[in-house]
Amino acid sequence: MKNQDRKKPSNLNRRDFIKTSAALGAAVLASGTNRMFAAGSDTIRIGLIGCGGRGTYDIINCLNSAENVELVAMGDMFKERIDACLASLMSVPKEPEKTEAAAKLRAKVKVTDEMCFVGWDAYKQVLATNVDMVILTEPPHFRPAHLKAAIEAGKHVFMEKPVAVDPVGVRSVITSSELADEKNLTIVAGTQMRRISHLVECMRQIHDGALGEIISGQCVRIVDGLLGWGPPERQPGWTDMEWHLRRWLFFTWLSGDFIAEQHIHNLDIINWVLDAHPVRCIGLGGRQARVEPQYGNVYDHFAVEYEYPNGVRIEYLGSQIDGCSYRNDQRIAGTKAAAYMDFGRAVIEGSNSFSYEWDQVNPCLRQHADQIEAIRRNLPLNEGKRVAESTLTSIMGRMSAYTGRALSWDWVMNASKLDLSPAKYQFGELPIEDVAVPGKTKLI
Repeated sequence: MKNQDRKKPSNLNRRDFIKTSAALGAAVLASGTNRMFAAGSDTIRIGLIGCGGRGTYDIINCLNSAENVELVAMGDMFKERIDACLASLMSVPKEPEKTEAAAKLRAKVKVTDEMCFVGWDAYKQVLATNVDMVILTEPPHFRPAHLKAAIEAGKHVFMEKPVAVDPVGVRSVITSSELADEKNLTIVAGTQMRRISHLVECMRQIHDGALGEIISGQCVRIVDGLLGWGPPERQPGWTDMEWHLRRWLFFTWLSGDFIAEQHIHNLDIINWVLDAHPVRCIGLGGRQARVEPQYGNVYDHFAVEYEYPNGVRIEYLGSQIDGCSYRNDQRIAGTKAAAYMDFGRAVIEGSNSFSYEWDQVNPCLRQHADQIEAIRRNLPLNEGKRVAESTLTSIMGRMSAYTGRALSWDWVMNASKLDLSPAKYQFGELPIEDVAVPGKTKLI
């Protein structure tokens, strides 16, 4: 393939990618050309814990990724989310070309009213059923506890990223991941970038030495403000806790702030490139455009310098501000060549130049197919520790930016006592924590 200008960004953004890949997914799987169907024919029973937009998206992909996979149990804090999810799964499309695929999907939904659970203990009720595997898509704050309970219950787990919002949660996820290995259970994380074909090939080239010794790099993700994610207005009768839960992206205790909730994808790519986690960081950030109370207490921009082993420094720049130029890419410089990566393509310029475009195989389907195949063939597959380290990479940057303090990985991982859990899990008063101020916010 003809080489391209490394600095030229792809015109494929993440929303286009998800939209396109979702449309292509069923057809690509049905073709049999990508070997994504799971081996064997035993039925795998799935429980969905968290039935919002991401949970609906993930369960559709999971059910479409292999034969003899059924959804049999659902749990969420709010019943209307279960109802909306089921409505999406059982919908009948108007387009004739989608009718067959939709019918196959509906046939895999085996949920009865008795297997739909609501409230704080809904996850426990799902885990008490005869499911073989659960999909964890409640807000990230709950993931450590849900993962722990799932592994202790002997369930395979697919969990979305990030997998925690604080160091205490990260340590819990690592402990649960170790237990999963002992119990021969699989854990797959929603870091689907690791299954995008052109990124996989680019990483192979990098790890084979195509760049020489890596010197430095950057990752940039500048996107819009996402005001419409979740209800923008608080409704009469909602307690503080309900408002937080329904608007969870904009409360640090629930989402980890956007550097963790969204930009973990980019930082995970950097960890993948270097096959390591950072050893220290220093960050800055703030809240310049998000002045409305609907934005909770999260920032709207971050800038963090991460130092990796051997003195490699990576500059991360991220924002969620309306009206800014869009950008979403990673650049890595080495002694022999340089690499550019985004959602649509990967390019290496140097003595062994190459350029690959996205092959339109949906990694969000592949991740589920890989796990189901591993379950059926009794293969080891545990991404828990790896995604926990990428989660801590993002949390570490947030902590540095919030406090204005340079931080070491060892201190954050082993010594920090930061735990963002509320005093009580109940509907009622829950004051919004103040927006962090660098130099004033206490380092815990």
